[in-house]
Amino acid sequence: MERPKFIASCSFGKDSVATLLLALEHNEPLDEAVYCEVMFDKDVSGEVPEHRDFIYETAIPALERMGVKVVVLRSQKTYVDLFTGRITRGPKKGMVRSFPICGKCAVQRDCKVRPIERYQKALPPGTVQYVGIAQDEQDRLLRLEGGRQVSLLEKYNFTEKDAWELCRKAGLLSPVYAFTDRGGCWFCPNAKRAELRHLYDCHPDLWNRMLALQAIPGKTTEKFNRTQRFSDIDAIFRQEDQTALGRAA
Repeated sequence: MERPKFIASCSFGKDSVATLLLALEHNEPLDEAVYCEVMFDKDVSGEVPEHRDFIYETAIPALERMGVKVVVLRSQKTYVDLFTGRITRGPKKGMVRSFPICGKCAVQRDCKVRPIERYQKALPPGTVQYVGIAQDEQDRLLRLEGGRQVSLLEKYNFTEKDAWELCRKAGLLSPVYAFTDRGGCWFCPNAKRAELRHLYDCHPDLWNRMLALQAIPGKTTEKFNRTQRFSDIDAIFRQEDQTALGRAA
C-alpha cells in the first residue's frame, strides 16, 4: 500500500522551521513544505522585509539543499485590494472597506486561508500535515485533528525555547526575533508596539504606504486597530522622537 503524503505547513518562524529540521534529523516522511505569502500589493510582500529576505535568501535555499521541496502559495487578492474595495450593499454601500477588523481579519481569510484550502483540496486523501506547535502549547495541541495533523515538536519533546535553539544552531533563525516574539504581516492590526516601532524606524517607505491608506476618504472605519488610527500611532512616535531629541540637545 502506498504511504500517505506528508506535508509541513511553514511560516518560516522558529516552530515550523524546527519541525522541518526534526523531520530530516529523524527520517520522518516529508514530501514538501508549504508556505503561503500574503502580499501587500502585487509587488510588495506582507512579510516584514527582514523575514522575507530570510525566507528567500537563506531558508528556502538551505532547505532545498537538504532535499526539501518548498511550495509557495499566493492569493490573487492583496491587502490593498481588500482595503480599497467598496461595499456593494447595505447602509455602507459605496464606502471603502478600509482596515481589517481585529479578530475577524478578511486578509487572513482571503489572502492566506483560502489559497491554502484550495491547495489542500488537490492533495490525495489521507495526507498528513505537520504543524509547528511546541510541547508547551497544550491548548493548541488539543485542537489538532488526530491522525491528519501531527506535531513533531510534541513527538520529540521540544518546547518553544528548544525550537528557537535548534533553529539558531542550524543558522535558520529568522532575524525578526531580534525585535518581536511573533510572526505576522507588517500591516497586521494585532502588531505589538515594538513591531510597529521597528516598521516606523527601519522601513519608512512601508510606514508611509499605511499613512497614505489612512488618508483615503470615505472609509468604513478610521481605526487601524481596536483603539487607534494609524496616524495616531505615527503622531505618538513622532512626539517620542522630538522628546528624545530635546533631551539629547
